[in-house]
Amino acid sequence: MSLVAELRRRSVFRVAAAYLVVGWLLTEVLTTILPTLGAPEWASRAVILIFAFGFIPAVILSWFYELTPEGIKLDHEVDRNDPASRKTGKKLDHMAVVATVVLIILVGLFSARQTSDDAAPVAVSGASVAVLPFVNMSNDKDNEYFSDGLTETLLHMLTQFPDLKVAARTSSFAFKGKNIGIREIARALEVAHILEGSVQRVGDNVRITAQLIRASDGFHVWSESYDRRLDDIFGIQDEIAEKVGFALSASLLGEGGDTKVAGVQTTDPDAYDLYLQARRERATNSYGGLEAAEDLLKGALLIDPDFVDAKTELASSYIQQAETGLMDRSDAFTEVIAITDQVLATNPDNAVARAVSIYAKAGVRAANGDLSLVANLVQELEEIVAQAPDEVQPRILLIRAYQGLQRDDQAIPVLEDALRQDPFNPSLHYELGTAFMRLERWDDARASLENSLEIEPSQPNAYTNLGTLSLQSGDGVGFVTQFLNSLKVDPRDHELPGILAAFLYRLGLIDEADDFRDRVQTLAPTSGIAYRLELLRAISIGDTEASIASARRAIEDDVENRSFAFGGAVRYLMRAAARNGTVEEESAWIDERAPGIFDLEAELVPQKYRLAQGVAFDAWYVSLPREEVLRRLDIILEIGASLGLDLTQEPNTYLNVLAIRGEVEEAIEVALEQVFSQSVARNLGWRENFAQAQFAEVVADPHVQAAMRRWEEEEAALRGEVQSYFSDLRAKL
Repeated sequence: MSLVAELRRRSVFRVAAAYLVVGWLLTEVLTTILPTLGAPEWASRAVILIFAFGFIPAVILSWFYELTPEGIKLDHEVDRNDPASRKTGKKLDHMAVVATVVLIILVGLFSARQTSDDAAPVAVSGASVAVLPFVNMSNDKDNEYFSDGLTETLLHMLTQFPDLKVAARTSSFAFKGKNIGIREIARALEVAHILEGSVQRVGDNVRITAQLIRASDGFHVWSESYDRRLDDIFGIQDEIAEKVGFALSASLLGEGGDTKVAGVQTTDPDAYDLYLQARRERATNSYGGLEAAEDLLKGALLIDPDFVDAKTELASSYIQQAETGLMDRSDAFTEVIAITDQVLATNPDNAVARAVSIYAKAGVRAANGDLSLVANLVQELEEIVAQAPDEVQPRILLIRAYQGLQRDDQAIPVLEDALRQDPFNPSLHYELGTAFMRLERWDDARASLENSLEIEPSQPNAYTNLGTLSLQSGDGVGFVTQFLNSLKVDPRDHELPGILAAFLYRLGLIDEADDFRDRVQTLAPTSGIAYRLELLRAISIGDTEASIASARRAIEDDVENRSFAFGGAVRYLMRAAARNGTVEEESAWIDERAPGIFDLEAELVPQKYRLAQGVAFDAWYVSLPREEVLRRLDIILEIGASLGLDLTQEPNTYLNVLAIRGEVEEAIEVALEQVFSQSVARNLGWRENFAQAQFAEVVADPHVQAAMRRWEEEEAALRGEVQSYFSDLRAKL
């Protein structure tokens, strides 16, 4: 009998086929499930090896043993002429055929899935590494800022090696504390190597372990442990960075590892310690965090006045404080300029200092009415971003410049390019969501903001933007809910309850609004939003005398224009004067306290005065000759055009321009198609706006009348929904 016939007789082929199907299927299932369950990477490799090494023994055993109706027997004990045995053998043959077919189908499906998953494979450079957050092994969890800071410094140092791709800090830190395998992390960050380690700090002593791992097979390219005094931390950082760089350079970059890298520019461990704590605090982007970061950075600079990294960090912090309303923009920019001038005097190529400096200088000049630096701001920031593509701060400032010039479409590719380098950066996802909002790409905006919050849930501004998106669809309860979420993560921000109170006052929910106004009065009684709420409350309860007194107080105190506090006060007084026929007297009173505020043709007009000029047209329309009104309107539009701004892009502004010009038919068309097509939730001041004289003919149109009735009904429903929401909240307390 031939060997093949004997193998068939002894069911060896049957067993082999069955083993391959079962083994492949179990291997596929287990290697998919085990990483999800948090099993180490060696577990998947062990499963594969077990089934591979088990194949030969299974085939050998099938030579000696046979499956029969009575159970497993040795081959020589089986009666081949027994009909039951032959029947069992045929069943096994059928099973083998079916098993083979199943194997072919499963392999085909698996290959198809792999082809689908890898339709656009990303080429991963061997000369690439991600630095995962070093694990804090200290008993004191507050020392985590130290281990995080060490990680950031090593990451910064590795970026200085030529031709070495280093995953961005925020994306690496997105995996902090998560039980995810090295291979999966490397795949997500598109790197070939992972640097990880641990830090144990006890008093002035520190133990650091570090290991460089090749992701493809888990091989340790390099590892080492250090037991040192804390004052030697800078030497340890240099040593780890240079050894990792050498390990990668020698094998992948074709270099000898002679590249010298620089860490943070201080040699004082106490200053470094404060700097690391400040970075941790500033990352929260909350009022409390920004205030704490400022104090810590100032402490670091008292110890080491030449600590450049602390200076650029402090300057960036002031920019953040100005944006959040924690600090007056003028004061913040003045501080930024003073700090960055020091840095650039000794480090003229510092990309962050250069970007922050030109942004602050342009901001100061613009606030005073000099727009000469604004025109070149975008170009200068674009050049810095091109020169230092890994720095996030210059990109964020470039986005701000685009926003100021209504060039939001240009912000999208800048942010998407940054996200390709740093895909798990919550700030970049937030900025992308904001840019989509300005372009009215609502679904894209929501997706980006939700991505941002998934990475970092403690972002108050992401919640507020989601709230604004809720208003877009008329969901007032969604707006309130998102703002309450923002208050939970940033309770010291006085503007968050202020914005919520303003919304409630406009809805006529006085009692609900007062609760949030009280919080503003406690946190920041002299802030712009506090003045704004005082006026809105008086208007909402119908107290004209108190409203006028409040608006005048804002002008007398020269309140900042944040939250439209100054401009809103001017608008209210001018509208009241238009109704009372006292425009000339009111204008003189305002001009006496804000000299030159209505001088449209002055060479330099403070920015908040220029904005106030735009809202004065309600009064000028009824008090000045038509030719003069149109002349002033042309001046305002020309000023905007000189900066590349089209002031008619915003529907309500465009409607106002058309109404002032007397282009009634066009105004009605814009009102119906662009204004009333919006949710009333976004236009809660609509009654007062349409009550102005220039809209008389527009409002008389029957279609506009119908649209206004629809808004009235929507507003009543909105008020009821929000009021019920707060009633339910109170019932749960």
